[in-house]
Amino acid sequence: MPMTAAEFRSLALTFPGAVEAAHMNHPDFRVVSKIFATLGPDETWGMVKLTPEQQALFLRTAPAVFRPASGAWGRKGATIVQLDAADEATVRQALTAAWRNTAPKRLVADYDDA
Repeated sequence: MPMTAAEFRSLALTFPGAVEAAHMNHPDFRVVSKIFATLGPDETWGMVKLTPEQQALFLRTAPAVFRPASGAWGRKGATIVQLDAADEATVRQALTAAWRNTAPKRLVADYDDA
């Protein structure tokens, strides 16, 4: 079943310290004031901040779901998630990686211990 923007939002907000804010007139999801994911302006796609290595793995395993963002952002790991092609488990994995990349080490350790 395809992922909706509401489901993406709900998943992003399950991580410790995650809050919704906005920039450039669309929602973003932050931990300690740092963005780890966003929803596109029309909410048909999301973006997760991965490492280039993580991005390559997601692109290989789910090419219909993931693609690099344009330009330098994409080369640095910013990855577009096509929501209508995504399922919850796949998006959860990508959001988890993005949150772990962004959250402070102690918060990640607390999350791992829970």
